[in-house]
Amino acid sequence: MDCFAELEQATRAERTRLLSAPIIAGAFGGRVSRAQYLAFLTQAYHHVRHTVPLLMSCCGRLPARLEWLRDATAHYIDEELGHQEWILNDIAATGGDAEVVRHGQPAFETELMVAYAYDTVQRGNPVGFFGMVYVLESTSVALASQLASTLGPALDLPPRAFSYLSSHGSLDVSHMEHFRALVNRLDEPADKAALLHAANRFFRLYGDLIRSLPTGDAA
Repeated sequence: MDCFAELEQATRAERTRLLSAPIIAGAFGGRVSRAQYLAFLTQAYHHVRHTVPLLMSCCGRLPARLEWLRDATAHYIDEELGHQEWILNDIAATGGDAEVVRHGQPAFETELMVAYAYDTVQRGNPVGFFGMVYVLESTSVALASQLASTLGPALDLPPRAFSYLSSHGSLDVSHMEHFRALVNRLDEPADKAALLHAANRFFRLYGDLIRSLPTGDAA
């Protein structure tokens, strides 16, 4: 079994737990409010704004034997620059206050996930950070494009309110193919173990973030 297949198998339970969150089923059924969508975008902003700093930190912590992974990570940084601003634009198009979000604080669950990501890079094996990449991008592939097409009519919002979801649904498909090729090059057992461990933790942490979003019918 290659590393990517092992990763999928090892995280199946936590991935299923995340995808079974009631708010996800509600969103696919069009049973979601603007307040709930804004809550999602707010927390997305507060973790996405750390993506590039985390990638940069990961680059600096990777050992020389993983120079090929450092090169790939540097390329990934270029593709991720500015994505937090897309989210702020979506917030404004949805009727929210983007500047309040920019200067606000994340929810506890979001803060904990981000803190764990920094800890993984700085204190643990930096390869573990790619567990977070896997969780966010595989979840995006599974949900983002479909949710964008469902939520637009349900919330009576224009396409420009869904730039983050729409772009990541398609972008992350190509990212996942690249990711698969990268992790299948890992040959050190310790690196593979760090990746699998962190991916399970990030599925749990991101699942907690999703479950922390409001589930009522606020307008």
